[in-house]
Amino acid sequence: MGMLVPTALALGLLSLFQQQLGSLWSGLAILFCWLRIALGWLDPGKEQPQVPDEPQETQETQEDRNSTQPTTPVSVNYHFTRQCNYKCGFCFHTAKTSFVLPLEEAKRGLLLLKQAGMEKINFSGGEPFLQDRGEYLGKLVRFCKEELALPSVSVVSNGSLIRERWFKDYGDYLDILAISCDSFDEQVNVLIGRGQGKKNHVENLQKLRRWCRDYKVAFKINSVINRFNVDEDMNEHIRALSPVRWKVFQCLLIEGENSGEDALREAERFLISNEEFEAFLERHKEVSCLVPESNQKMKDSYLILDEYMRFLNCTGGRKDPSKSILDVGVEEAIKFSGFDEKMFLKRGGKYVWSKADLKLDW
Repeated sequence: MGMLVPTALALGLLSLFQQQLGSLWSGLAILFCWLRIALGWLDPGKEQPQVPDEPQETQETQEDRNSTQPTTPVSVNYHFTRQCNYKCGFCFHTAKTSFVLPLEEAKRGLLLLKQAGMEKINFSGGEPFLQDRGEYLGKLVRFCKEELALPSVSVVSNGSLIRERWFKDYGDYLDILAISCDSFDEQVNVLIGRGQGKKNHVENLQKLRRWCRDYKVAFKINSVINRFNVDEDMNEHIRALSPVRWKVFQCLLIEGENSGEDALREAERFLISNEEFEAFLERHKEVSCLVPESNQKMKDSYLILDEYMRFLNCTGGRKDPSKSILDVGVEEAIKFSGFDEKMFLKRGGKYVWSKADLKLDW
């Protein structure tokens, strides 16, 4: 009987201990489950707990963020002179000044552009071969290719003042020569304002094509489609000349240049409708090198520098200048350029523009 009391007591204590131990294990099990959820220790085959999504960056947010990034001047059009020997009635960069930067200042500006990311420079006017009989232009072309090592150097000209000697001296440094030709009917060229005495614009174009082939310069044609040539069929002529690109522009009004009280030209009589422009494109759709540019594509998709190296903003239908890159730098001046990079890419502004990459059969 004496032994029964300690035994019963021991059994009671053991039962109580087991109950407490069970409660402890239950608590630990619950705690362990919460840790697994918190730290993501879940079986890969089991459904994961739903966690609220992080706010996603919208397209508008991305555009706002990107808009704070400086614009890179990949392709720049430098109109270093406004003077011209032709009087095209629709010209939208007219001879409002006779100023041309000193050569070394122009080179300094081109260096700034290269340092800011420029890959292609296009020299234009006015007529770029008018200054120092093309020597000023030639020295800039050689500087951009030799000193700046730009992938592409191009020129837009009416072609009337180019001599073969220029190709011999500077042809190696030029990737593309674009000649403006709006018609293959000489009478139409005279009506437009591309007539110059006894010189035949179309015959001169064919001579320039031969020189480009002889001196390994890619040949391009620019045409402005207007009231006097909109019904013309140019298929046969373009195929015969075989340019690397045929840029076809719709006649455009720019206030202060070819429209308005202070303009030097009155281009209203040259205007065509969008439907007429589309009809011209349809008639020439089989020409593989055709690159069309309507008013919408053209207006804000070019980075244009004037004779003072100021970016020209055309968003308001005028050419409003920024401060000169020579005074404030490229990054500051380009903020006021009004440049539409999306439209630049949409219109095909970035293409194979180095003659080394074009791999032409000269």
